[in-house]
Order: sequence, then structure tokens, then C-alpha cells
Amino acid sequence: MLIAQITDIHVKPAGRLVYGTFDTTRCLAAAVDRLNFLSPRPDLVLVTGDLVDAGTREEYARLRGELDRLAMPFRLIPGNHDARDTLREAFADHAYLRTAPVFCHFVDEAWPLRIVGMDSLDAGRVDGLLCADRLAWLDRVLRDAPNTPTLICVHHPPFRTGIAHMDALPMRGAEAFAEVVGRHRQVERVIAGHVHRAMSLRWAGTLCSTCPSTAHQFALDLEPDLPARWTREPPGFHLHHWSGAALVTHAATIEPHPPQRLGG
Repeated sequence: MLIAQITDIHVKPAGRLVYGTFDTTRCLAAAVDRLNFLSPRPDLVLVTGDLVDAGTREEYARLRGELDRLAMPFRLIPGNHDARDTLREAFADHAYLRTAPVFCHFVDEAWPLRIVGMDSLDAGRVDGLLCADRLAWLDRVLRDAPNTPTLICVHHPPFRTGIAHMDALPMRGAEAFAEVVGRHRQVERVIAGHVHRAMSLRWAGTLCSTCPSTAHQFALDLEPDLPARWTREPPGFHLHHWSGAALVTHAATIEPHPPQRLGG
């Protein structure tokens, strides 16, 4: 099974640019083209939050117009820039967005790798939250299939990144999240977005990783006193390849670079 992950799309209304620079809808269109061109194509695309920039109907309509061009199914989870009700309205045919009464959680068992989507949005705040209700749901879901390899996707990463402006607003509930995941050995990976960079670490007895944005990246600033800054580093995505025995993650750029034969 091949799973593509894209994240932090930040679609804005027509004619509006992120930081006055990035046409995020055009960036998404390039990402869709790239995913459709891949061989083999991914079986599934996971879109891990900050789908739009301000949670408006116009933004979600533009997002949908591009995502519907994907040649494979996709699943969505919200990020801190999203609005649950407007997201559900725009993707009314995506029934998994309404399987929980409040949160946009889902479980997708149609694949060799079980996919669990977690909603870490806390409306009106930048930092994420996995509250007791959300974690109780996750614990029940994981107890339901203790022997099935599982991938968890969530917008906010549950770890400190070393980038000061990101770590100033950490996910709330991260320690309790780690306790839940640590009890369930079938969790192969936790994947996230939010930080607009690729990172990975050993976490809660499994691996946790983040994915670059389809548009702009945050600067790799590891000094403790630097303000938030963005960079024109290449936009990208991740491919998670499940062989039945291991989950291998490949980082890729959206701009294609055709391979050349060695030595010529």
C-alpha cells in the first residue's frame, strides 16, 4: 500500500497570497498534478490539516476544486486554520467527517494498514488539543483492533521541535496522547503537519514524523531567540509505503526531477 501525505495547504480566496508571496492554490494544483503523475500512484492521500487559511466557504470551494482532481481517494483532518462545520459542509459526501458528534475523527479499515484520523483543532487557538474525550475515543479505537497495524494522522505534532516559535505553542494533551499510544504496540507511525518542515523522532514506542507544506516552509531556526520566519525551500510531500512488514517514509518535492541512468 502506498499513502501520500500532503499538509498545510492554506488555500486563500482568489487573488489573495500568503505573506503576499505564495499562491497556495496554485501550489496545491502542482501537488495534485505531481501525485497523479506518480508511478505507481498512491492508493490514498491523507491531507493533514490547515486545509485553508481562514475557514471560509470560498476557500473550501477552491480547495475542493483542486482535491477533486486527484486520481485516488483522499481523507481530510482539520488543523488550527480550519472550521469544522464549514469543512463538513464543503465535503458533505465525505461521511467519515461526521462519524463523531463533535470532532472530525475517522477510522478507515479498507486498507492493509488501518488509518486513524485525529482532530486536534481547538477553535480560535493556534496550539492543538487532544482532550480527555478525544483520547478516550482513540484508546477505544485502538483496543478494537490490537493486532492490526495502524497509522495515526493528526495535525499538531506531539513533540518539541527545537524551533522556538513553534515550541512556544505546543500541543496540549501531548503527554496523555503518548501514554495512550504507548499502550498499543500496533501503532506503526504517527504522522502530523503544522510545522511546515520534515522531522522525525522515536516517540511513545513508535515513530512520529511531520511533513513539509505544499506551499511555504518555516525556516530551520534552531537558535532559541529567533522570531517566526518563512523560507522558499521547495514544497513537498511524503509517501508512506507499507509492505506488510514495515512502513517506509519517502520525502519528495513537488517539482518533478526525472531520474537519470547512472553513469550517463
